[in-house]
Amino acid sequence: MQINKLDPIDRKILAELQTDGRMTNVELARRVGISAPPCLRRVRTLEEAGYIRGYHAEVDSRALGFEVQVFALVGLQSQAETDLGAFEERCRNWPFVRECHMLNGEVDFVLKCVAPDLSSFQTFLTEQLTAADNVASVKTSLVIRCAKDEPGVPFDVLENRLRAQM
Repeated sequence: MQINKLDPIDRKILAELQTDGRMTNVELARRVGISAPPCLRRVRTLEEAGYIRGYHAEVDSRALGFEVQVFALVGLQSQAETDLGAFEERCRNWPFVRECHMLNGEVDFVLKCVAPDLSSFQTFLTEQLTAADNVASVKTSLVIRCAKDEPGVPFDVLENRLRAQM
């Protein structure tokens, strides 16, 4: 299913669920202006088509004792596809790494990491990340505070683009 195959109700369903994934199907149906049974069918279709990949609680990492958040810029010695895949797999197995994005440019990957304290992160950094096969360089930046953290996509921008295409 491509974006041009989504009708305005599908897009509204996605926007509403992106804002509040815990609402009931009845509430979702009310918000998008259809009855509950077709709303549920549409949600299931959107899930099956991969537009909805899952539902998650937004957890406060600091409240749970993870006081340190760091972005790590990682350069690899080799960018062969097997080496890139091996590094991505390694990242999936490191609990402190919460996000791993491959980049284009001077840096190969940016990692979003959390740790209980600076000492724990330093141990991860020196014993695992910088010691990993194929890692040539790591530059880190400690997060002081977050000014914005919004999931998903800006649906108002999407709607404006679609209107402009008509």
